[in-house]
Amino acid sequence: MNTKCSIIKLENQMKEGSLLELHDYLGETNSYDKKEKVERRKPKSWLKSISAFANSRSGGKIFFGVKEDNTIVGLDDFQGDSEFISETIKTRIEAIPELDMEIKEFGGKPILLLTVFPGRNTPYFLVDSGSRTAYMRVGNQSVPASNMDLVNLSLQGQKRSYDSLSTGKRLEDVSFRELRLEYQDRVGKPFEESNLKSFGLVDEDGVLTIAGTLFADGHQVYQSRVFCTRWNGLDKTHGRMEALDDQEFEGNLLYLLSVSLDFVKRNSKKMWRKDSVYRVEYPEYPERAVQEVIVNALIHRDYTVIGSEVHIDIYDDRLEVYSPGGMYDGTFIQDENPYNIASTRRNPVLADVFARMDLMERRGSGLKNIIEDYKFQENYKEELKPEFRSTETKFFAVLKNLNYVGHDVGHDVGHDVGHDVGQKLHPNDRRDKILELMAKNPDISALKLSQIFNLSIRTIERDLALLTEAGNIEYVGSSMDGKWKVKDSDKYHSD
Repeated sequence: MNTKCSIIKLENQMKEGSLLELHDYLGETNSYDKKEKVERRKPKSWLKSISAFANSRSGGKIFFGVKEDNTIVGLDDFQGDSEFISETIKTRIEAIPELDMEIKEFGGKPILLLTVFPGRNTPYFLVDSGSRTAYMRVGNQSVPASNMDLVNLSLQGQKRSYDSLSTGKRLEDVSFRELRLEYQDRVGKPFEESNLKSFGLVDEDGVLTIAGTLFADGHQVYQSRVFCTRWNGLDKTHGRMEALDDQEFEGNLLYLLSVSLDFVKRNSKKMWRKDSVYRVEYPEYPERAVQEVIVNALIHRDYTVIGSEVHIDIYDDRLEVYSPGGMYDGTFIQDENPYNIASTRRNPVLADVFARMDLMERRGSGLKNIIEDYKFQENYKEELKPEFRSTETKFFAVLKNLNYVGHDVGHDVGHDVGHDVGQKLHPNDRRDKILELMAKNPDISALKLSQIFNLSIRTIERDLALLTEAGNIEYVGSSMDGKWKVKDSDKYHSD
């Protein structure tokens, strides 16, 4: 066992019974357990954690001599405890993971910090009463791995991905017409026969990999499906007609992407206004953001779950995309910064082919791009920021409808709480209302307008800039005593 052991006496002279600041010792992992003592008669509780941490992609730490409330109680026999831990791991964990053991002293009270590094030879099993069980980390619990977990752990230990495995289908039994056409259109050069092997779609014996079957024409993989629904209202049980449009698609990835984008386009609207020079459009959902979430769902989903599919659900106020499989590294996306997500891919062969056709980023910045696409929209507000959430087996992306009148700061999405003018008007109509107010009150300020429409001053200032650029208004005079001059102001005055 590769284990280091050292004693560190801290200089800060922590008082007896003080609280341990865990964040000072966690490093890059957020997974940890605390044990008041080293349980020798029933070591299974902490051995499960070792198995789970070794099977994870981020590892973990166990603090011995620390209560659940972070109170330091120390260990009476830290030297004997460290030896017991080392020997027990050697006989009860298979294979032996890489560990680092430190003894830290706080105010005369030693604690033991055991760091378990991500394993290179997964799965790691706990041997107990003649049985072998591999554990996985789910939240702050260590739970037995499922059969599918064991498959993925075995692949991880072999440094292989599920999409790179060979299937029983031979190259001469399938065609790649859609892939060839899409590649030619996007890359600008023909798809060569040799690309099938170099891209990882066919192995050395001319047998398709799972990635190859997912790109081949037709429906080669049963779970390569997308279910799309346009619901009537804000949930799945709203009104007499629950679904306004409902389609189930099955086929290769390029086909699924195309029909999914068509479904969203067919079931969403785009508002617009004619400016003095160009037409300004107001889509409900930015097209690039929609494509990015669907591509992510198709590429990063867990294809080992037989009978599963991607779901696209469109409601009045949002679009939700669900894909089977949580974050590949075992973390929860809602606990992470979407701007700094590590580029670890469950299906690297699929991702590489999509990246070659410029259908996704190689750098793993998809979530960042989705958020930035939203911020670029003229009618964007911070409460309309896309949301992402995941469990150990599911991933959800939620895109807010930019034109839905019920969105409001401080309220949950999906509740129509807007009762003021600003929330009921499209930006084009709102600017017409601004012109009317200015014609009647040339002294009106941006602050006053923001209060009338219950919108941010930034949004109102953007409206004023656009109206000025279009020649509809002009500010005359100084910043202290100036007034707004409205073009064709007479039409806004009643007789």
